[in-house]
Amino acid sequence: MNAHEDRLDLLLVDADERRPVLDEGLPGDTAQRAPRPRKGRDANHWRRTDADRNDLTLQRWAVIAPEGREGDRMMEAVQPLVALREGEQGAPARVYRVPQGMDAKRSADFRRDIYWSEEVAEEDRPLYLMMLGDFHHTSLELQHALANDALAGRIHFADSAGDTDLAGYAAYAEKVVRYARRATPEASPDLLFYVTPDGSAATVTGKARLVGPSLATSTGASARGKLPAASVREISADSVDDLLAGGGGARPSVLLSVSHGLGAPRRGWRREEDSWRRQGALVIGHDEILDAERLRDQTFLPGGMWFYLACLGAGTPAASVYHTWLSQLAQEDRYGGSLKAVLHSLPASGQRPFVAALPQTALANPAGPLAIIGHVDLAWTYSFSGTTSLSESKKSRIYRPLEVLVRGSRAGIALEALMELYRGANDELAQSYQIEADARAAGRADPTDRAARAHLWMLRNDLRGYVLLGDPAVRLPLQQLALRAEAPAPVEVRSTQAEEPAADAASAASAPAREAAVLAMIRGDEAPRAIAARVMVSLETLWTWVDAYRAGGRERLGG
Repeated sequence: MNAHEDRLDLLLVDADERRPVLDEGLPGDTAQRAPRPRKGRDANHWRRTDADRNDLTLQRWAVIAPEGREGDRMMEAVQPLVALREGEQGAPARVYRVPQGMDAKRSADFRRDIYWSEEVAEEDRPLYLMMLGDFHHTSLELQHALANDALAGRIHFADSAGDTDLAGYAAYAEKVVRYARRATPEASPDLLFYVTPDGSAATVTGKARLVGPSLATSTGASARGKLPAASVREISADSVDDLLAGGGGARPSVLLSVSHGLGAPRRGWRREEDSWRRQGALVIGHDEILDAERLRDQTFLPGGMWFYLACLGAGTPAASVYHTWLSQLAQEDRYGGSLKAVLHSLPASGQRPFVAALPQTALANPAGPLAIIGHVDLAWTYSFSGTTSLSESKKSRIYRPLEVLVRGSRAGIALEALMELYRGANDELAQSYQIEADARAAGRADPTDRAARAHLWMLRNDLRGYVLLGDPAVRLPLQQLALRAEAPAPVEVRSTQAEEPAADAASAASAPAREAAVLAMIRGDEAPRAIAARVMVSLETLWTWVDAYRAGGRERLGG
């Protein structure tokens, strides 16, 4: 094995020169200095293993929204989507309201005490969980914790100032409902592959170990009738225009793209808002970038699914799992310059974590994809490389989710194919540490292979970084999967004050009626619009009651 084969390659470029920040890679043995991962709770408790996981009547779907008025408005904006899933499962959707900024411990507590509450009947416990909000609203730690037991996805949309964009929520909900109800005339999707042709070590590795073998496998399977793809092809694109044209066909598609994600300039982002807008964008060569602004209003993967493999492509976490390890390596003269550039793209203490702007724009676009699998940390070539020999292709780790999507299963099931591999690597890593501890307690020599452990550590963390953006219950809009019903009218999201009904309707509501309405809003078990209709007031009036209750309690509300 030569040095080129046994190295760690990173899919990240800087925003100044748009060149790989770690083009020379890192020697494979540097991972042996990585810290031991925190002990996690990774047992999986599938509740209906004998049932079809695509069947919502058996597996159920729910929403997780942040507490407070902002979460209320998010819920209101996606109400057509909630109604769609309630119709599919034949039961009301459970709504979990959570505080902002939940850390790992609070997330584990929620998983144990709320999600796995003994008060919930097993047939009512939801397998599919759609989270609303950015990573500081409903935390990434919570999403990681729940991904061990459920099929979790997330949607969030923000404007240029970083504030919640309710119109984006409503647009995504309308798109999902439209495709679910009407579908397309197609019975099979296209399977597309793309590697940016920049000649860097990381993308060359991606082509050799992942895209090339996956393309060969899927082409053969399709020819034998084992993969229901209408076509299998590689997109050849040297520019953003070429990539958009290659992914702009009317037939639903599943796309795997391998590229560098846009990182910070060499001296870091000048403003935090700049990172929100640009970090994680898809870089083509040294001159072209597909970012949120460039993608806006463009037709790209309409009704399709996108596996976007790039550093920080799905978002940036509050803390990178690699930060301690890379900081230690950066102190060495051999790696200092390149690794400091990598560290500039990682969040500084106190900075807000965020969902990347590119997938936000793609999902809000009526002519865009329904779901995106991407990375929320540094993305290495480890997820498709061997653990004993880095030069070995393990393309099946990434190919499995693509195959799941092509066959028409829901997006959450595709991500679960990756999470199963993550749990396996995590168990092996924990076992290695346990064997070492047992040997130490017995006074024996440590029998563990430190190099193998280092490979497991990298694989575990690379796989753990993948998340699903979008409703985990979406699936390709193929004709045989259409729900065959009229879509409900989309909910209007108002940014200005609505007209008030007759004054006597609001004043006629008794204090107990107002209190009951406000408590229903706080619980979040039903749509705000339905509550307002029940007490015969406008949404704005209902919101003023909620604000009054929170500010002054029952006495002020009754007054």
